[in-house]
Amino acid sequence: MREPGIDYHAIFEASPSAMLVLNSVLVILDANRSYQNLVARNRDELIGQYVFDAFPQDAESEIEDDLKASLRRVLESHDQDVAGPMRHDLEEPDRPGVFAERYWSPINAPVLDSDGQVTLIVHRLEEITDLVRAGGADVDHRRRQMKLELYARSRELQQVNERLRQTNARERQIALALQDSMLPAPQALAHHQAAVRYRPAVHALNVCGDWYDVTQLPNGKYAVAVGDVVGHGLAAAGVMGQLRSALSAAIRVVGGPASALDGLDLYARSVDGALSTTAVQTIIAWADHRITYSSAGHPPPALADPDGTVRFLDQATDPPLGASMEHTPRPQASITYTDGATLVLYTDGLIERRGEDIDQGLQRLADHLARHGNGEVEALADALIGLSSATDDTAVVVVRL
Repeated sequence: MREPGIDYHAIFEASPSAMLVLNSVLVILDANRSYQNLVARNRDELIGQYVFDAFPQDAESEIEDDLKASLRRVLESHDQDVAGPMRHDLEEPDRPGVFAERYWSPINAPVLDSDGQVTLIVHRLEEITDLVRAGGADVDHRRRQMKLELYARSRELQQVNERLRQTNARERQIALALQDSMLPAPQALAHHQAAVRYRPAVHALNVCGDWYDVTQLPNGKYAVAVGDVVGHGLAAAGVMGQLRSALSAAIRVVGGPASALDGLDLYARSVDGALSTTAVQTIIAWADHRITYSSAGHPPPALADPDGTVRFLDQATDPPLGASMEHTPRPQASITYTDGATLVLYTDGLIERRGEDIDQGLQRLADHLARHGNGEVEALADALIGLSSATDDTAVVVVRL
């Protein structure tokens, strides 16, 4: 993910590695300072030229064929390719017509667009003249040997990368199936609207330890809950599935949110990896315009009134599951709402930022709901998930009351 405020072109320009940027037809688009210094050419002499016109070769040279083959493999495989070491002599700046013997080790890496197509190629060049010369007089023999060895190693690495890619693709499909089975779309809420969003942390599989649940209860009530298991990935997701199912069952048979979390707390003490899980359970009574709730160490749900007032449901908070040495009954509170209000439940990835106090995150959420809380629920859910941290799992439930 691209971080705001970082000047990536400045990083490219300052890199100690000599690099060219080519487009998909091998025209030079940019060259960093290290590359210009290495080949003793300035940017104006390079940009806009077909790369092999910028560095013409003798008719009998193998360099152009080798480099073309490497670039072709990048375009076809969409993966980086290491070309074998090659000789390309450069004219000495202070001695026109005199060429110095130089050896190079190139690597080519693709830049892909959102559809996975190669739009750019980063061509990195490392000079290995001293290394080749140190090998003795039989330079051509050593060059050929190094070329074969490097090519063999690069092929092996590319094959390993392809196997890893296929394995990751299979794991991702499993993860998606697991997510769909454990976190289905919310049931229809009679004449009301609800939207959910679920986003794992960057680099995680498409499952995590966050969950949501929307459950229909007797007498026209609905239970809405979210929770957050410590950790990421499949292990956390397995614990999440157990706790979500247990809480969803408990809220159907006990008297209220606090009793449901009491039962979940006892159950969590017997599940590996479940301790310190946070959760909040709410029950919406449409007829009474009342929300009853209880929280086990979880960030407070937000209630946005149609006039822009935002209230947090923070009057019934207790420690996370299993955090107390002895099990004690949990608190419960209730709050009334007006028609058209919006209830938002979420996990901490929505409000937490590294180096920032949690109150700042809560204020950011309140400000957003004050301005946009009356918007359509699907659009509001999209906007809220866009506020979340990419480094933490996030689940969001939006209910129009």
